[in-house]
Amino acid sequence: MANHKSSIKRIRQSNTKRLHNRYYAKTMRNALKKFRSLTEKAEAEAILPKLHSMIDKLAKRNIIHKNKAGNLKSKTVKFAAKLS
Repeated sequence: MANHKSSIKRIRQSNTKRLHNRYYAKTMRNALKKFRSLTEKAEAEAILPKLHSMIDKLAKRNIIHKNKAGNLKSKTVKFAAKLS
């Protein structure tokens, strides 16, 4: 157990931030799964900007790494282009 008031507070803060980050990362992963299950090109292209916006926000807030964000966006564009 922590001995200082500040370290106790830091533990509380980090737990809160961890749960917050887990929630948004999981939400993004669920959105990606839903996107990858699409079969219609028009539907995929309609969802793509919202998905990219979500990924960019997570990268900006350091919930995911900026390179991971770039990789995910690249893969989603390729997937959308492959649909017919």
